[in-house]
Amino acid sequence: MADPVLDVRDLHVALHTRRGVIHAVDHVSLHIDPGETLALVGESGCGKTMTALSVIGLVPKPPGVIEGGQVLLGGDDLVPKSDEEMRRLRGDRMAMVFQEPMTSLDPVFTIGAQLMETLLAHRAISRADAHAQSVAMLKRVQIPEAERRMDNYPHELSGGMRQRVMIAIALLCRPDLLIADEPTTALDVTTQAQILELLRELRGEFGMALLLITHALGVVAEMADRVAVMYAGRVVETAGVEEIFANPRHPYTKGLLASIPDLADGQERLATIPGTVPNLLHKPPGCCFWPRCPIAEARCRAQEPALAELAPGHQAACWKASA
Repeated sequence: MADPVLDVRDLHVALHTRRGVIHAVDHVSLHIDPGETLALVGESGCGKTMTALSVIGLVPKPPGVIEGGQVLLGGDDLVPKSDEEMRRLRGDRMAMVFQEPMTSLDPVFTIGAQLMETLLAHRAISRADAHAQSVAMLKRVQIPEAERRMDNYPHELSGGMRQRVMIAIALLCRPDLLIADEPTTALDVTTQAQILELLRELRGEFGMALLLITHALGVVAEMADRVAVMYAGRVVETAGVEEIFANPRHPYTKGLLASIPDLADGQERLATIPGTVPNLLHKPPGCCFWPRCPIAEARCRAQEPALAELAPGHQAACWKASA
């Protein structure tokens, strides 16, 4: 069996603020194999994006500090690498598609200049070759009139086309790992479907590992091979996508799945999870989910459960998950 493209082991990231220390990524472990899609899901504020930024080396410093753990990319630990070493890796062996392409693309440079910059930074090629490869990649991500679009500025493109440009930039150097952080945010439903289909095709074509960050469970069901559910900076459940939908074991995962509307049962009100994600400056003792959990007991309030194997490939951090 092939080694994982990405292997995160016991990663701990803290934000040292004036108000106190926030444990934004709290001893997280996960892995992604070649050609596999891992969906990282959870409410806003659960630590999904901070986990991704930690992997790609973009944690803001200060206040962020990686206080422990390993991030192995093809067996190579990224945590001790310098900023210069990480810059050489980003865009080459790993790349990221951010949530909002309008703020990710530089408004004062043309699309072509931003595409070519990636190739010229990581490959010893001429500007003419960089231009030709950039046009070819724009065509591959289904942007019409690719040659002409090279001279456009970001504001001249639609949201969907800007997202395609971001994907093109990320894939120019054929990375081993692609991180897609809410890649369909603010796009209409039709464009969302096109972007997801494009990501699926490109994953298969390039054989890369895909870390997909989302809170849309429909996207998870369509795109993912495995799912990791995050809550308050921790992974609380992980399993194959079919297993997680058919047999969720953590109360938080059950709550997320119950919130999906079912048009067949005629329900008048949507199911909700009461309360909000806890303030990470003042995390509750024990399991962080117990203030919102319908099955919490005394042990949950006093002792934090570890992520335990319930079945092959299925883990959950809950004292009552095996009950």
